[in-house]
Amino acid sequence: MKLKLTAVFLLFSFIRFSFAQDPLIVNTYNRDVTSLNGQWHFIVDPYENGFYNYRYEPFEKQENPGNGAFFNNAKAKSKTDLIEYNFDKSDTIAVPSDWNTQKEKLFYYEGTVWYKKSFDYLVSKSSNRVFVYFEASNYETDVYFNGKKLGKHTGGFTPFNFEVTNLLKEKNNFLVVKVDNKRKKEGVPTLNTDWWNYGGLTRGVKVIETPNTFINDYMIQLDPKNNESIKGEISLNGKNNANQNVTIAIPELNINYNTVTDNSGLATFEISHTDILYWSTINPKLYNVTIETNQDKTIDQIGFRTIATKGSDILLNGESIFLKGISIHEESPIRGGRGHSKEDAHQLLLWAKELGCNYVRLSHYPHNEHMLRLADQMGILVWEENPVYWTIQWENKDTYENAKQQLSEVIDRDKNRASVIIWSMANETPTSEARNEFLSNLTKFTREKDPTRLISAALEQSDYNGNKFVRTISDEFANKVDILSFNQYIGWYDGLVEKCATISWKIDLDKPVVISEFGAGAKYGLHGDKHTRWTEEYQEYLYIETLKMLSSIEQLRGISPWILVDFRSPRRVLPEIQDNWNRKGLISEKGEKKMAFFILKSFYEAKQ
Repeated sequence: MKLKLTAVFLLFSFIRFSFAQDPLIVNTYNRDVTSLNGQWHFIVDPYENGFYNYRYEPFEKQENPGNGAFFNNAKAKSKTDLIEYNFDKSDTIAVPSDWNTQKEKLFYYEGTVWYKKSFDYLVSKSSNRVFVYFEASNYETDVYFNGKKLGKHTGGFTPFNFEVTNLLKEKNNFLVVKVDNKRKKEGVPTLNTDWWNYGGLTRGVKVIETPNTFINDYMIQLDPKNNESIKGEISLNGKNNANQNVTIAIPELNINYNTVTDNSGLATFEISHTDILYWSTINPKLYNVTIETNQDKTIDQIGFRTIATKGSDILLNGESIFLKGISIHEESPIRGGRGHSKEDAHQLLLWAKELGCNYVRLSHYPHNEHMLRLADQMGILVWEENPVYWTIQWENKDTYENAKQQLSEVIDRDKNRASVIIWSMANETPTSEARNEFLSNLTKFTREKDPTRLISAALEQSDYNGNKFVRTISDEFANKVDILSFNQYIGWYDGLVEKCATISWKIDLDKPVVISEFGAGAKYGLHGDKHTRWTEEYQEYLYIETLKMLSSIEQLRGISPWILVDFRSPRRVLPEIQDNWNRKGLISEKGEKKMAFFILKSFYEAKQ
């Protein structure tokens, strides 16, 4: 074994850390934490009485907000006190979960709900620091701890954390969270989507205790230009983060390397090694990687692999691979509603594996961390998507900053996951100069933050030079992506199934093509001839003809049909068929496989 260790003390462009007031703590998945999951008291507040006074002035901006502010968790001290709420006498609700499927009256509710959790906490060491970490909350979240505002987070699918060290008490702490899932035209996503707007603390909440100076962030991967070099950066958070010794250990590779942080608390390193077993879909090898300082220690399970494109090929560890995929929404296949548990993720990915998939497209927003951790273990490649969906306000600077923030947070969380190979910028967005600039800027930001992965977006196809029988991609943004992906629904929204046989494709760009969506609706158990919409036979027929049609695309290197499982959508209102379900799943919401499931499975089995 040849082993060469080289310290690199200058900051390189492998990854950019963003130092906000409360930088995201990575790898909380493997840290010792105190879970706040379970039953929380809640108050439904459609008029936001607990946030504004009767002049519509925010309580939090007033010097003495008084008992009307819900975040104060006020209690009557005498029989004359006027307090018009009481968390402790209010109903309870499970966290993590959405409120829509827990409380029938809140099924369609869009607005504010206040959550409250009380707990005791004894710090294990007086110099330690304590944070409250939210895996996700949809959509705008204001967080208060013991009556003090910690901060606000906007975005429904990415994690965030706040420090509470100086506010923490040994007894009777109370965490109050205002969650507002109202759709907004300037939001990301915007007003119009095609999935259920699940509100609430939809993923877990936990307390994290750290040393005074701790390992806050890191990225450890193969050098994209040298597959015998493990390269990385480690960031320490704390007053004494400069000139600190950091050890990186990978026992299976006999690596035990020491480096030192610079004046900003950053350590960079490069380790050459010739005996690395590369992570792949056939052998998803994960190494235990330990990062340790004199105060802190964290262990992660990291796979080492390269991903690149060359002409029309996608190269995993230098070898061409066809992405045999499926699109997935984050709905629980076990109990319905927003998925959040390891069991939810495992069932969805097991179905994908049964289908023959080596790849999944997580639509249309970042999914919970279990999906990525399990994909790492199961050898499934992943497309992760920012919720820039349909008609975003392209010229709104705040909208752009929000999209950038959400993209940054999912990259921070998942940048050490070998399974993640594609960052998707958007889905089905209409072309315009403002949109092209918006997405181009996101792409530039992403490449600077993580230059090790591929970039794509779900675009739309169009006629070639006015010929309705020849299709192409006419989109300026296609020049910016690594993988040319697009959605097409010939046979469902575009003519009937027979039209597939009349369509050819002319795509001039020398890039891999991945069809990000195609499909048709079918209600499980509804049968008829193959020309009758909503029957399993129609969906099966469309899959047969679509797969024939797409196979003629010379650059085709993958597909992710729409979609694995039927999912809720308020757009889908046809009685007795849809009933608020998008029926394009290959599996029903009850786990029943439709006929088209087996068509795609056979296609993948025959595909090299």
